[in-house]
Amino acid sequence: MINFNINFNDYKIISSLGQCFEGRATVNLAKHHPSNSLVALKKFNMDKLKEDSSLVDLEIIITKQLQHPHILPYLATFVHGPEVCVVSPLMAYGSCRDLLNNHFNEGLPEQAIVIVLRDLLDALSYVHRKGYIHRAIRASHILVSSAGRACLTGFRYACPIVINGRWQKTIHSFPSSTKANLNWLSPELLEQNLIGYNEKSDIYSVGMVICELGNGSEPFAGMSSTLMLTEKVRGCTPQLLDCSTIPRDLNGDCSSGNSAGHQRLPVQPHFFPGDCDISPKIIHRRFSEDSHQVTALCLNREPYDRPSAVQLLTHPIFKTIRKSLPLTDLLKPALPLSDRVALNSDDLEDMDSLNNFSNLEIFSCEWDF
Repeated sequence: MINFNINFNDYKIISSLGQCFEGRATVNLAKHHPSNSLVALKKFNMDKLKEDSSLVDLEIIITKQLQHPHILPYLATFVHGPEVCVVSPLMAYGSCRDLLNNHFNEGLPEQAIVIVLRDLLDALSYVHRKGYIHRAIRASHILVSSAGRACLTGFRYACPIVINGRWQKTIHSFPSSTKANLNWLSPELLEQNLIGYNEKSDIYSVGMVICELGNGSEPFAGMSSTLMLTEKVRGCTPQLLDCSTIPRDLNGDCSSGNSAGHQRLPVQPHFFPGDCDISPKIIHRRFSEDSHQVTALCLNREPYDRPSAVQLLTHPIFKTIRKSLPLTDLLKPALPLSDRVALNSDDLEDMDSLNNFSNLEIFSCEWDF
């Protein structure tokens, strides 16, 4: 077993992979010299974080408590000058948000979404059993490894369900620094009323992620926070966009899509670009009824109508995974940042030669986790 030590000098930074924490931390591709392996090295500048520095502590503490194949582990954490450094495995495909931005602007293939969803729900069921609500589930917090394994991260916004040794039926605390996560949060969490919320709020976020992965962007993107909250509270239900849900005209005359006994709510006009320039690919594609049904289950307005992560994993949609291609094949033409190519080339030791490996798309990742 590799021992990832806490000596900063043992890590050679090769390239910047991107930023996280709203630009106040950087993620770097680094080489761990003792093991000759590539890792991701995240650096938080605590002087820049100021009052949000406690979120870094929270993320490290919670992540180190969780051990699951679909949760990104932290291999080492240490302090270097004004920075807190976190070492994690290199997730060669970056985040699902990266994949959408760079290769799948109109959404991932349906089978790829199902595989990612299975891994996400597996991780989420574990997180809930451990007594935490994630509160920041979105595509940029789901990373994909070179083997096609999706991992959940972004635990700095999480909160405990167990307080003073007792399991709470509801939580009333509002996560700090939520601006980046607002579109994915559930109506009951955003309302902040006396009823509170529970782990089912994460299930609503899962539904938003399904739409994000399927449509290429999250519902309510570009909308003001006030209007977004109003739409959610009044029961506006986002949908996967395809030939059964896109309006027949631009005035909201929508297809009912009620095959298999499943009645869908009409798509709201604000889910479409202002110029209504919808890609023909989106107009003519068709998601399976199972995908529409899972999305609708997650996005139920009332929390008690949403299934748990464990219950969702029993849905028939996941039986199709056995017949599908591996996730890595479904993600083509996206290429992973190959450990093998990088480690077999001495050129990666200097930044000038690194540019020769532009096909690896080292600089295109956001890695906002």
